[in-house]
Amino acid sequence: MPTVAFHTLGCKVNHYETEGIWRMFMEQGYERVDFDHDSDVYVINTCTVTNSGDKKSRQIIRRAVRKNPDAIVCVTGCYAQTSPGEILEIPGVDVVVGTQDRKNMIKYIEDHKKTREPINGVSNIMKNRVFEEMDVPEFTDRTRASLKIQEGCNNFCTFCIIPWSRGLLRSRDPKSVIEQAQKLVDAGYKEVVLTGIHTAGYGEDLSDYNFAMLLQDLETKVDGLERIRISSIEASQITEEVIEVLDQSEKIVRHLHIPLQSGSDSVLKRMRRKYSSDYYYQKVEKIRKALPDLAITSDVIVGFPGETEVEFMETYNFIKKVSYSELHVFPFSRRTGTPAARMEDQVDEDIKNERVQRMIDLSEELAREYASRYEDEVLEVIPEERLLEEENPNMLVGYTDNYLKVKFEGTHDMIGKIVRVKINKSGYPYNEGTFVRIMDNATHGKMKLNA
Repeated sequence: MPTVAFHTLGCKVNHYETEGIWRMFMEQGYERVDFDHDSDVYVINTCTVTNSGDKKSRQIIRRAVRKNPDAIVCVTGCYAQTSPGEILEIPGVDVVVGTQDRKNMIKYIEDHKKTREPINGVSNIMKNRVFEEMDVPEFTDRTRASLKIQEGCNNFCTFCIIPWSRGLLRSRDPKSVIEQAQKLVDAGYKEVVLTGIHTAGYGEDLSDYNFAMLLQDLETKVDGLERIRISSIEASQITEEVIEVLDQSEKIVRHLHIPLQSGSDSVLKRMRRKYSSDYYYQKVEKIRKALPDLAITSDVIVGFPGETEVEFMETYNFIKKVSYSELHVFPFSRRTGTPAARMEDQVDEDIKNERVQRMIDLSEELAREYASRYEDEVLEVIPEERLLEEENPNMLVGYTDNYLKVKFEGTHDMIGKIVRVKINKSGYPYNEGTFVRIMDNATHGKMKLNA
């Protein structure tokens, strides 16, 4: 039986696609082994969001070549899409496939076995208008299931290379989304995380179906689905129809990731974002009325070209005003090929790092403040894994529906199931809780706090 090993860099979409690629190999009789073991084939799913993503990808590729020089090394993903020639110059790389046509990967590998010549399977992503279907009915090592519903992005923000690595927006067929969700639930998953490159842009390329309709169908047509989580939604995509669905839903969780990037209108304009800070805030206020006790997380870029101390403080104060439950803070990275990389007034690295630390400190303060509201409350948690570094071997960690990370003592058979936990002590990065054995009258959705 031939063997295949995978290494995935980057986002949830890449991890989802690795599982889809693995399913193709499995159907062809391959056995999956750990990446650190000898394997007949190594597949590296790369990231290109930043220049460091490219660098890390090259390091992993070379590691695979060193591990087994006789193995076939196949490189896929975003870096493969944008720079196939650069990758093929690395000695030992045999096959390059981008972010489409992954269905041809095994054929390319078989062709390479015959010719021993490197194969470049990358084509022009901008010409692609069809979502690439990948069947992922279960995941190798995850208790929360991702469900990819769309691909690509039409926004072309000045700091972002993603449209060039993923192409323009394409939505998955609604019937396929529902069928995949049902398979995941049938495999035992209680929560499904809707994911994509521009997730809530789903349906913008469809004539008679949109994201709000998909959320409704997932709620009503997938038997046994208990939690629906949206991986990310842009402020510009929070329509009145979406808000109405959120208000009526009993399964969409009380957590939304709404990227901000900057709270300064002048910086937002340089970023070519499609909203102002006031527009963003009004959307947040509306959505909080639909989902009481909502946890909002966000992305923030610090040190964008030309960012002054005044603009930074506009972002800092806006974040305090919104009162997020957590931030993902990124120092601006000059991504080769983007307009922002060519902008003048690049921010000094020392200033950038100092601002990043101030923003991280604020994020931790906001996270503690949000979590403290739930001390002595009973919340529903899906344990995901054991905390191996803990002295107590029975300590589990998982997330509540409103994305509080909770650790508590429990048994292995709880992993992947919904259990009720009383929050004893809030803290960062873990909140401590106690498993509650009384399971009567448990409800889902927005009524969890009152169960």
